[in-house]
Amino acid sequence: MTAPDSPTGPAPSVWTSFTGNRTDAPAGAEVALLDPATGARWGTAWQDPAAVDRAVAAARTALRSPAWAGLPQHARGDLLHRLGDVLAAHGDELAALETRANGKPLAATRAEVAALVRWYRYFAAVAETLEDRSRTLSATASAVVRQEPLGVVAALTPFNGALSLGSWKLAPALAAGNTVVLKPPPQAPASSVRLAELALEAGFPPGVVTTVIGGAQEARRLTEHPDVAMVTFTGSTAVARDLGALAASRMKRFVCEAGGKSAHVVFADGDLDAAVTAARQGAFSAAGQTCVAGSRLLVQHEVYEEFLTRLARSVERLRVGDPRDARTQIGPLASAAALTRVESYVDEAVRAGAQVVAGGRRPGPADGEAGARGGFWYLPTVLAGVRPEMAVCRDEIFGPVATVQPFGTEDEAVALANSLEYGLAAGLWTRDPARAHRVTARLEAGVVWVNTYRMLHWSVPFGGHKQSGLGRENGVEAVHEFLQTKSVITEHGVPADPFGG
Repeated sequence: MTAPDSPTGPAPSVWTSFTGNRTDAPAGAEVALLDPATGARWGTAWQDPAAVDRAVAAARTALRSPAWAGLPQHARGDLLHRLGDVLAAHGDELAALETRANGKPLAATRAEVAALVRWYRYFAAVAETLEDRSRTLSATASAVVRQEPLGVVAALTPFNGALSLGSWKLAPALAAGNTVVLKPPPQAPASSVRLAELALEAGFPPGVVTTVIGGAQEARRLTEHPDVAMVTFTGSTAVARDLGALAASRMKRFVCEAGGKSAHVVFADGDLDAAVTAARQGAFSAAGQTCVAGSRLLVQHEVYEEFLTRLARSVERLRVGDPRDARTQIGPLASAAALTRVESYVDEAVRAGAQVVAGGRRPGPADGEAGARGGFWYLPTVLAGVRPEMAVCRDEIFGPVATVQPFGTEDEAVALANSLEYGLAAGLWTRDPARAHRVTARLEAGVVWVNTYRMLHWSVPFGGHKQSGLGRENGVEAVHEFLQTKSVITEHGVPADPFGG
């Protein structure tokens, strides 16, 4: 298969689940695939609930097969390393598929695919270091504490990063020895289908990686399936709660990275030039369609007006345009529904007294290419004059909208940052090391950036506090989410008779 806009030719227009060692025949419900940049239909996905049972059966068979279960850890590591190389070789193809699905600029999706090579290589190394632990219990008894794979893992991925966030789940799950059923959403299936195909090309046995194209029905069926041992999910908090309750009722392991509404705090002693750049990038990368978007900017009174002016000018200079153009910085939203949602939040905020200092509308003919074509476009938007109780300051909008609120004291900044149910990420800017230490300790977030924003690394755990998630992705800690502990106790002598016979 080849990808849209790839050097080797046109993409296939039909995508079906990959549930063994081949793609399925079209069946089930037909889903139109629309290009976010134009709104035009470019292909079809088939959402077949029956694919769930086929994929799980293949994964279960592979889990027990000597070709996978019998591999030593270093051999699993070799396969992961090889998969990273295969993904790199198909980088342009995979990036084009992601851009077609979610509207991210091609430069960004190419960078994502290139970075994923390091994820697979990192977890290849982790796979080689997993070791059992021995403990002496007595002169004649010992124990071995083993870490074993959970079994079949269902990995439920989002539209805004099916390949990258799917790999965050896939790589550690495979390092731990599990088999994985990927479930991308029906609007963004292509890169995940290709990932399963490329895993075969890298040498993984059939069934170790399968892909089911599906929505809520397929997610629920995977969570309920008796042969699925674990569910790992990225998406909204509301869906995470529902799936988590379902998994808990069946005593399954559940890890989720859920919603966010991250606070980005700028103190008066921070580097304003760098903070403006980071705030712009933190809020508007991928048109704001990221879980860690720093969409709540909290700025100390002394520098509030200056920061707001600089930010507005900086945002207005962002190049909005065709995501396949290397010069583009901001692409479209992923769907018509997303565009309507973003627009409704901004309009409601303006009616309630917010002031638009940048953007605040769909692009028009005067805005260049984005305003002269179809698709799901909204200009990067900065709102001032907002109040903490406004929906635009409390809800995860998942679009290119940032609010700017002033604060007075350090305590006030922390209180505002911690005031929501979410706790995925936060950022702060200060030149005072003591303040940085105090504030990071008080912020209720799973990751806190100091004098930077959105820096992610394969070796550093990522996940949320409060209603933003359970468990962690990335780092050695991620592999342990996919393992279960078994204690093997051996008596080497004559067992004592507790009844004294």
